[in-house]
Amino acid sequence: MPDDAVLDGLDPYDLMDAEAGRLDAYLSGLDAGGWGRPSACTDWTTQDMVAHLAGSEEYNHACLDDALPAFLESLGKRGATDMDSFNAIGVAERAGRTSDELLAEWRETCGRTTRELRARDGGEIPTMVGPYPARWQAFHLASELATHADDVGVPVTDAEAAGRADWRRRFAVFVLSEMKPEVGVTPVEGGTKVRAGDDEAVLSDDELIAVTNGRLAADDPLPGGLRSALNVVGS
Repeated sequence: MPDDAVLDGLDPYDLMDAEAGRLDAYLSGLDAGGWGRPSACTDWTTQDMVAHLAGSEEYNHACLDDALPAFLESLGKRGATDMDSFNAIGVAERAGRTSDELLAEWRETCGRTTRELRARDGGEIPTMVGPYPARWQAFHLASELATHADDVGVPVTDAEAAGRADWRRRFAVFVLSEMKPEVGVTPVEGGTKVRAGDDEAVLSDDELIAVTNGRLAADDPLPGGLRSALNVVGS
């Protein structure tokens, strides 16, 4: 069981609300050209990204409704065989919707997820990995919202930059202890020392956040073994 002491003092539901609010405010101000801009995810526009976020809420609600078996069965019938195909289906099924329709769907479904997770704080919800703390799930979803907000270019204001970097660094440390316990993670002056096998490096907060979310720049000099070992997401 990973130690979540590094997350002490953080409210994951408030973080979800904050990241969803940042996304909503940004998306609400986009024109058609903005919705059509490429995102940081290969072959996805900003509109595709919002379709992905909306599609992902199907899984979140299946967890909240304790309806995962039926949900997974329906996914199989729709052609999903893994996470990548599930993501692709979620986007493809929403291809005919307008940007306003997508935003309204995601706003409503994401709001429900946050409210119901908050109501279950201290308890567990069913997930594909088994019963899982609602609080930890909320941290994962807040991180996903933050990552995808960056993917579509939501600006980070000076007022929110330091606090946002702090909680995302702390969550990165936690998720490595949870999903990659073989990786050594040590706070040091100027960043975080990470070690996997014979590879070792000191990463800035921005680098740690980027690499754990699979967003480290291709030309970053971090050794490939460390890059792979520290990546905890699939897309």
